Amino acid sequence: MDRLGVVFDEGYLYDSLSMHEMTELVSGAYMHWDQATYEDLMKRFDLVEQQRIAGLSKGMRMKYALTLALSHHAELLIMDEPTSGLDPLVRKEVIEMLSQFLGDGGKGVFYSTHITSDLDKFADVLVFIHKGRIVFAKDKDKLLDTHYVVKGNPADLTPELRDLFVNLQVNDFGFKGLTRDVRRVKAAIPTAVFERANIESIMLAYV
Repeated sequence: MDRLGVVFDEGYLYDSLSMHEMTELVSGAYMHWDQATYEDLMKRFDLVEQQRIAGLSKGMRMKYALTLALSHHAELLIMDEPTSGLDPLVRKEVIEMLSQFLGDGGKGVFYSTHITSDLDKFADVLVFIHKGRIVFAKDKDKLLDTHYVVKGNPADLTPELRDLFVNLQVNDFGFKGLTRDVRRVKAAIPTAVFERANIESIMLAYV
């Protein structure tokens, strides 16, 4: 457990304590606690140890929770909605810190979120869960390389072509759909418009 770091969006820091008191409580539980790393991260995030946790903003709480997790040289971080409700600047700081953590090599992040733009920045494997069911578990780059948004003329849609789409929306003016067989669709409708899908559009199409 000493190599595991857990970062939740709220609920496990004691509001009545100062950050200094909370750190003293937490640090003793880890064999590999690194005080120098802790102090560097506190300075980087502009956190003042004497401040009470109850007075911290959501962004400051997340920075502090991440500081605690990284100060004992964890090899795996488990994070639950870490950037939910944060302002864009703090979100950027958190994502940059996680990217740096992963860049050190031999480390991983298990990251639960509804903010798909976070996943675009540093995820390697995506597991999409909807209503308690795993819809897909895929390598992110492979998922993005094989899924395209297609726009075109409804008259070009044969029954066989319709089967090549994960999701398809058709009206009198055109169609828009997501395919994972772009090669066959391009061969059949070369005049259609093809756009690489993003993670959010892929997930929405599957549900």
